[in-house]
Amino acid sequence: MANRIKIHPDNPHRKKIFELTDELINSGVALVPTDSQYALVCDYKNKKGIDRIRQIRQLGKRDHLTVMCYSLEHASTFGLLSDDNFKLIKRLIPGPYTFILPATREVPRLLTHPKKRTVGIRVPDYPICLEMVKELDRPVIAITAKLPGVEHGHPDDGDRELFLSRFDNIVDVIIDNQEPLEANATTVLDLTGENPILIREGLALERLMEALALQGMELDEPTTT
Repeated sequence: MANRIKIHPDNPHRKKIFELTDELINSGVALVPTDSQYALVCDYKNKKGIDRIRQIRQLGKRDHLTVMCYSLEHASTFGLLSDDNFKLIKRLIPGPYTFILPATREVPRLLTHPKKRTVGIRVPDYPICLEMVKELDRPVIAITAKLPGVEHGHPDDGDRELFLSRFDNIVDVIIDNQEPLEANATTVLDLTGENPILIREGLALERLMEALALQGMELDEPTTT
């Protein structure tokens, strides 16, 4: 059974954040709430944890895992940023966005697209996540928590307890924020080309469009490959 920790979403108790990060330091995989959906999380250097997350989500090698950071400066260690992209992201974080960026050498190849050498970067607007990454003092890997083909294995039905219970024997620690489940995903923006490409419409899309307009940037159409 996973260790269940109740943490206040707005004012997380430091001792409970310590308890969470201790699990991650000890190679654990955690189920953690974010400013969008719950995420499966582990230390970005935890290869076995990353393999477990890929297995849980039934992911292929081409599926991005997201590097969760706590600031723009932190994120720039793992994603290469042009001046325009730096300014755009600065307008949007923290927030419910995932940015696809060219990866720096700090990013293990296990976390990048095998051909494009890109990585997903995220700075959530959620105290539990930010305090977790700050205390760990390095980023975590995060991806939306879903159990393909399992009843109540997706947050869409809104039953928090049933959803969390599905992970009891799968992860090492479950963070319970005691709030209703969020069923909406992050907005995903590809920033690897000359112009941004909207990969997925999710939360705070209007804010993104305003930021793009203020930055004088236009969206390119996605290419089919």
